[in-house]
Amino acid sequence: MRVVTQQRLGGPEMLEVTETDRPSPAPTEVLVRVRAAGVNPVDWKTRAYGVFMGEPPFVLGWDVSGVVEELGVGTTHFAVGDEVLGFPWFPRQAGGYGEYVTAPARQFVRKPASLTHEQAAGLPLAGLTAWQGLVDLADVRPGQRVLIDAAAGGVGHLAVQVAKARGAYVLGTASAAKHDFLRELGVDEPIDYRDETATVSDVDLVFGLVGEQSDLRWLDAVKPGGLLIAVPGGPSEAVVAKAEKLGVRTSGMLAEPDQLGLLALTGLIEKGELRVHVEQTFPLEDVAKAHEAGEGGRVTGKLVLTL
Repeated sequence: MRVVTQQRLGGPEMLEVTETDRPSPAPTEVLVRVRAAGVNPVDWKTRAYGVFMGEPPFVLGWDVSGVVEELGVGTTHFAVGDEVLGFPWFPRQAGGYGEYVTAPARQFVRKPASLTHEQAAGLPLAGLTAWQGLVDLADVRPGQRVLIDAAAGGVGHLAVQVAKARGAYVLGTASAAKHDFLRELGVDEPIDYRDETATVSDVDLVFGLVGEQSDLRWLDAVKPGGLLIAVPGGPSEAVVAKAEKLGVRTSGMLAEPDQLGLLALTGLIEKGELRVHVEQTFPLEDVAKAHEAGEGGRVTGKLVLTL
């Protein structure tokens, strides 16, 4: 089977398509024939720095959508031929950039019929980051004011919709050119992050998807007792220090495989309350181009590999 491997840490040119043996499912696992794989910031960070997986060789990719091809002993949750999506094994190697993956059956859910495989592959990691942050960690409630930073991005555009489904008043940052897209998602108050005079106040939650400097800026908008969740890398020392002075709570988070969370997300999709925006797809052989596009930092929604 085809997989994307790399022998050294470095740039997109380190990625190469090679051949390897097809895996077999262990007991309670499924073998999934991958039809599409999501591309995420953690992918290119791992490619460049190793992050959770250390030194190569390894196969990137955790977001997958495909078809169940074989069942491990004792697996009763799916049948051969079921279309599924999942977020297996994170942060250990899952091998999503390949034609087949094996993983515990309960790290997958059935793909909604309304989603293409490309859309479905864009959901798991970004969607679970949004769900676990906004629902499990922050417990967003009706009427709360929630600021989503980078609201047009992969996680951000899903977080907006999750917050709206929870009844929140949503503020979202993006360049002015993307404000119509934010309004289509349900953002009540788009904010141009490039406008240094833009001010916000009385926010219950900031969902920080950019980094330290942006977190420091939007901390001033959080009411005492409110919360800032710093997703990439967690809250820095500077952010924690400023938050303590303002009486604001801070937290980091890392998404994890979560069947219940995926079921909640696919439930929103089936009710028409959540959609996945895929900006561009790439064949597996163009994986380096997909990484280059993602690292440019201007993607609206998701990038996806097709197999």
